Amino acid sequence: MALTLKQKLSLKKFIKELANIRGRHTELVSVYIPAGYDLIKIIQHLQQEQGTATNIKDSRTRKNVIDSLEKCIRHLRLYKKTPENGLAVFAGDVSQKESQIDIKVWSIEPLEPIKTRMYRCDQTFVLNILEDMLEVKETYGLIILDNREASIGLLKGTSIIELVNLTSGVPGKVKAGGFSQARYARLREEAANEFYDRIGEAAKKEFFEMKELKGIILGGPGPTKEYFLEGDHLIKELKKKVIGMKDLGYTGEFGLQELVEKSKDLLIQEEITKEKNLMQQFFELLNKDTGKAIYGKEKVDKALELGAIEILLLSESLDDKEIEDYENKANNYGTKVEIISVETREGMQLKGIGGIAAILRFVIS
Repeated sequence: MALTLKQKLSLKKFIKELANIRGRHTELVSVYIPAGYDLIKIIQHLQQEQGTATNIKDSRTRKNVIDSLEKCIRHLRLYKKTPENGLAVFAGDVSQKESQIDIKVWSIEPLEPIKTRMYRCDQTFVLNILEDMLEVKETYGLIILDNREASIGLLKGTSIIELVNLTSGVPGKVKAGGFSQARYARLREEAANEFYDRIGEAAKKEFFEMKELKGIILGGPGPTKEYFLEGDHLIKELKKKVIGMKDLGYTGEFGLQELVEKSKDLLIQEEITKEKNLMQQFFELLNKDTGKAIYGKEKVDKALELGAIEILLLSESLDDKEIEDYENKANNYGTKVEIISVETREGMQLKGIGGIAAILRFVIS
C-alpha cells in the first residue's frame, strides 16, 4: 500500500535526523529485522557481536560499539514479538564533544514490510532500506499521440514525468503532386503504421519490466489513439493494462498535463486527484468570497483556536516542526489536516500564498 504524504513526511523526518549523525569511526549500529523474524535470535546475534567488539583496538570505538549494542538489546527486550512489518533499530554516540559520550537509540516500525535482515557498524547509519519506502510504488503509464507526434510519460504519485517524445514522418492530408489519391492515402497509412510501431516499441521499452505499473492511459486529439490501440502496435501485456482513453487538445508536455487532468475518473483514488480536488474546492470558495476559505498564518491560527477549521491545508514546503505543531493543535479541535505536495500547479499556488490555508466549518468575523 502506498504511503500517504503525512506518513512520508514522518518517515523523511526520522531519516533526516539519523542521516545528520556521523560516527568518529565505524561505531554506529544499524539493525534491520524482517517481518516475522524471531527477536530472540536477533538478540543472541547482537550479544555475539558484543563479544567480537572486544577485539576493537581503539578503546573509545570499542566502548561505543559495545554500549550501542547493549542499548539495542535492551530496546529489543521491550518487544514481546517482532512488529507486523518488522523493526529497524539504530544506536550510536551523538555527542559532539571528544570528552563526552552520549549513546542514543532509535527504532521505527515501518509502514511497509522489511524484507532484509541486517546488522552493520559504520560511520553512518544504514538508511537506504527506509529511503526505498519513500519511493512511489503505484505508477501509471501515459501515452498521447496524433499523426504528428507522440509523448510517453509516467504519473508517479503527484509527479508527471515525460520519458520519450517522438515525431512522425506521416505526410499531411493534402495530396502531393504526382501521386494518385489512392496511392497517397496508402503512403500516409504506411507511414502512420510505422509511426505507431515506433510508439509501441518505445512503450514496451519503458513499461514492460516496470513492476509497479498499475495501468496505462491513452490520449490525444482525434481518432489516432483508437487506431493505435486497435492495431498490433502495442504488445498484449501492455494492452491489458490500458484502463482508458481521453480526447485531448494537445500533445507534448501540455498533453501529458491535460491527460492527467481529464483522467480524474480513472485516478479517483490517486493522491494527485485528491490534492487537486481539495485545492480547487478551496480556491472556488475563495473566489466566491464566501468567507469559508482563508489563508495566511495569522488568520488560520485565529480560526484554529476558535475551532472553526474543517480542513487545514499545509504545504509540504513548510518546516517539519511547523507541520507537526499544526497537526497537534488540529487534533484538539477535530480538524482534518491535509499535507499538499508542491508537485501540482495547485500545490505551488498554496506554497505561493504562504503554505497555510483552511476551509472553515463556519464563517468567522
